[in-house]
Amino acid sequence: MSHVKTHGPARLFAPMILLVALSACSGKDDTAPAAPAAPATPTAAPAAPAVSAKVQSLGTEELRELASKALRENRMYAPAGDNAIEYYLALRDKTPDDASVKSALTDLLPYTLIAAEQNLGREDFAETQRLVALIEKVDPAAPALPRLKQGISGSMQTALKRTQEETDKVKKDAEARAKQLVEQQRLAQQQSTEAEAARQIAAQQEAARRDTDRQDAERQANARREAEQRQQQAAAQQAAATRQAAAAPSLRPVSTPAPRYPADALRSGTSGEVLVELTVGTDGSVTAARVLRATPARVFDREALNAVKRWKFEPVGAPVTTRRTLAFAPEGG
Repeated sequence: MSHVKTHGPARLFAPMILLVALSACSGKDDTAPAAPAAPATPTAAPAAPAVSAKVQSLGTEELRELASKALRENRMYAPAGDNAIEYYLALRDKTPDDASVKSALTDLLPYTLIAAEQNLGREDFAETQRLVALIEKVDPAAPALPRLKQGISGSMQTALKRTQEETDKVKKDAEARAKQLVEQQRLAQQQSTEAEAARQIAAQQEAARRDTDRQDAERQANARREAEQRQQQAAAQQAAATRQAAAAPSLRPVSTPAPRYPADALRSGTSGEVLVELTVGTDGSVTAARVLRATPARVFDREALNAVKRWKFEPVGAPVTTRRTLAFAPEGG
């Protein structure tokens, strides 16, 4: 009896269902227009062997025992160097005519495909590339391979661009803070100079007006009263502004039609979401809108903006800028 069959029909039946589902999805991908190949990412790590040298060096019986143990412990494709699919790949190299080994690899392939998709979604590119190498060694003609490889390249480009944008933003913020600090220091120096000059003038005036103490006292009293009045006026203005802000109406939607689902994305079963920043005018119409973030990039942006620009809200006292997330998911997905 082979090492795979000892785990029962249930273990074999589930992978076969997954394999059929993944094959169906791959078939849908084949009908969609082919996307242009993404340029190679400069930060991509050099490809490592799918099966580690340590595993390749093991004997046939030890590989069978380790493969069975890995299956029992649910280590189907990870960790690297100690998982069932690597052991079975090494076994296939040593015993290419063993049908049980080929069957085991067929059963393990859908789990590895799903894991590769999940790691790609988490932008764990190193792990995704390791799993893609395993998939390619199991079946170089696997329908999902071109899509996974293109997904790695595209996602790495997106992550690199996002990192560059964040770096540029940090640099600009630092430059702005440095300029602000210089301006604050200049103003502080100017105020210090002006304050010193004022103190000298006050000392000269005090020496010259010793005989007018009463008038000075009256002027100071008047100045205090004016300062108190200004403080009271400022406090009243602040209170009025606070009341006005508290009374400002929130956005109440009147009509928010859903975005159209792009035909290409619908055919390929692609889902995602778009974060949009929109400004609502006093008449309740959307006066401006822009995409802040989209996953995946440039797939749903246009339809999201087209939908948002048609939205209507109840009129407001002043323009309001807010953010909304539009989700795209195919029916039954």
